[in-house]
Amino acid sequence: QVQLVESGGGLVQPGGNLRLSCAASGSIFRHYAMGWYRQAPGKQRELVAIITDGDNTNYADSVKGRFTISRDNAKNTVYLQMNSLKPEDTAVYYCYQDLLTTVGRGNYWGQGTQVTVSS
Repeated sequence: QVQLVESGGGLVQPGGNLRLSCAASGSIFRHYAMGWYRQAPGKQRELVAIITDGDNTNYADSVKGRFTISRDNAKNTVYLQMNSLKPEDTAVYYCYQDLLTTVGRGNYWGQGTQVTVSS
């Protein structure tokens, strides 16, 4: 059974930085796209960033130039470096990984990690 565990969230002041990590465990044969979504209170979940298996990246307009997504397939991990954080970045952040496992290909999700940007 594949599980994703997120870490790195917390409370940070405006202008600060955080780095989120999302590590998968289990029998993984191949990695495809990985990404991060976020959901703020009272809002729909939105895509933050995605990285393909060819290392192509795409970002929400609201985070371009501030956030950087990266991956390490050897560690089954996707990262999100968040710089110059703003109060509007406050949300629960969810990672996903599109993986080929013993039960086939599918999207696996992390449990979510809270990011709060406040002075």
